Amino acid sequence: MSDTPYLGQTTDVILGQEFLTWLWYRSETAPGSFRMPDGSPFGVHMEQRISVQGGEGESLETATVSGSMSPLREARLGLTTGKKVTRALLRFEREADSWQVSLRAEDFSLNSLKTPTVEKDGEDDDPDARLLEKIYLIETCLGFLDEVYRQFMEVRLSPRWADEVRDLRGWMEHEA
Repeated sequence: MSDTPYLGQTTDVILGQEFLTWLWYRSETAPGSFRMPDGSPFGVHMEQRISVQGGEGESLETATVSGSMSPLREARLGLTTGKKVTRALLRFEREADSWQVSLRAEDFSLNSLKTPTVEKDGEDDDPDARLLEKIYLIETCLGFLDEVYRQFMEVRLSPRWADEVRDLRGWMEHEA
């Protein structure tokens, strides 16, 4: 394979960075505003691991912030200096269930996906049932991700985007 980037790669990277930055903003300012198409609510939270990157070529700088109960100050400061979110650990919640997924802005690849635990019913537990439950949980998480991306694109492609960017900048400056 060639190392030459394909025509839309730069656009994809920028869109991925905008998406993760917007999702961080929305997860903190309106965490309960996410709903599936059937109306069922779910939550999205940025977990305590995030990477931001700025600059180009030789002057490329990356800051990865992680830690339990971290306020992610360095990453927030990076946003105010023009860095963009390049990787984030997301937590989706619905009722008592929770999923964690690590997402890269560059190519929207999932580096890990942790589902709620599939409980064993006992010795007579059907292994196919456990596998199907795990597949269902993975599909549910991907459905959450698809829905938040759909909502992002709906705002991104609308005239409301300018207002959203203004509000996002205010959030960055206030939180840094």
